[in-house]
Amino acid sequence: MADLRNTFVGIKSPNPFWLASAPPTDKAYNVERAFKAGWGGVVWKTLGEEGPPVVNVNGPRYGAIWGADRRLLGLNNIELITDRPLQVNLQEMKQVKMNWPDRALVASIMVPCEENAWKSILPLVEETGADGIELNFGCPHGMSERGMGSAVGQVPEYIEMVVRWCKQYTRMPVITKLTPNITDIRKPARAAKAGGTDAVSLINTINSIVSVDLDTFAPTPTVGGKGSHGGYCGPAVKPIALNMVAEIARDPETYGLPISGIGGITTWRDAAEFLALGAGNVQVCTAAMTYGFKIVQEMISGLSDWMDEKGHRSLDDIIARAVPNTTDWQYLNLNYVAKAHIDQDACIKCGRCHIACEDTSHQAITALVDGARHFEVIEEECVGCNLCVNVCPVENCITMNALPAGSIDRRTGKPVDPNYANWTTHPNNPMARQAAE
Repeated sequence: MADLRNTFVGIKSPNPFWLASAPPTDKAYNVERAFKAGWGGVVWKTLGEEGPPVVNVNGPRYGAIWGADRRLLGLNNIELITDRPLQVNLQEMKQVKMNWPDRALVASIMVPCEENAWKSILPLVEETGADGIELNFGCPHGMSERGMGSAVGQVPEYIEMVVRWCKQYTRMPVITKLTPNITDIRKPARAAKAGGTDAVSLINTINSIVSVDLDTFAPTPTVGGKGSHGGYCGPAVKPIALNMVAEIARDPETYGLPISGIGGITTWRDAAEFLALGAGNVQVCTAAMTYGFKIVQEMISGLSDWMDEKGHRSLDDIIARAVPNTTDWQYLNLNYVAKAHIDQDACIKCGRCHIACEDTSHQAITALVDGARHFEVIEEECVGCNLCVNVCPVENCITMNALPAGSIDRRTGKPVDPNYANWTTHPNNPMARQAAE
């Protein structure tokens, strides 16, 4: 059977599935239940400095986006860091780590951007026996307005500075959690590496307003007649997270920097995709909040079964395997040609492929043949965009078939002269003509 044991910056866990810093990891009761369900590790909900308590709203904290079947696609939250006393959290962390020595326990921390604040809290966390710390530079609401969270994460110089402080004042591995609310994710990652971070984790939540109540004309969630921007997470953010993970994994300046992947992970397949793009492990939140802690059992069995089927013996066999195949657009093979094909036995004659192609694409799918409702691909017009594949409600009814290199004239869509077997030198190839000129 596949070996799912994971070692991330020296932190060992029985599998790569950790719970992210969030409401599910706010107290020992939750974390104990998570470990009993099978989670390999947790990042404790973000701790703040000792002093005046953090006060969360006593009202709606979440907004949501649903699919047509009421499946939760995205979750917006306006919750702050833990509002429980620091000492209570520290005591519980210590006890949980004693009870579960084989599980990873990482403390998320967010304190003011002052050296003494970090210097003071780090020994307290270290005394709990925690395996590492995660610097929360991602929270886009509430705390950012106090000069913390994404207010730090959006300034690479601040990231590097705080990471240096933490590396100076603690023996624990330092994981730097990055905000996606930035133009180029590589810059904060480079800053974290320059500061000496042991790893980065991403993505934190995306700044958002998910909806407006058209009766009260206030954003949701609404608290006392008003709403605020919050952090967006869940399956809808997965594509953004995957791209940002890949950007760091293939950046020459951060190449080899360990990455903990976060963002919309709901199934084993989601996790495998993050691992393939360079993540060393994954963190989950929204899926657990939607389906409960036992969802990790499906993730574990699914990943293990897939690895067995493919012959992957350990996580090292799949981590970063997709990175060499991830490139910039300019390096894509413009000689590659694929055409859509409709399986007539599977087709239910709904016509969505025809309408999508006729109205918004390349008019490459017929609607009628001899007066009957029938859909066929007009190969000469098909540019291989695969819009039809994505709108078809029947899985694998429409497939994309790759054609031999050089068999189609990219300008006319027709077969090329068989005398020109090499399309790269064919006179109808604009790139070949330009080179000749």
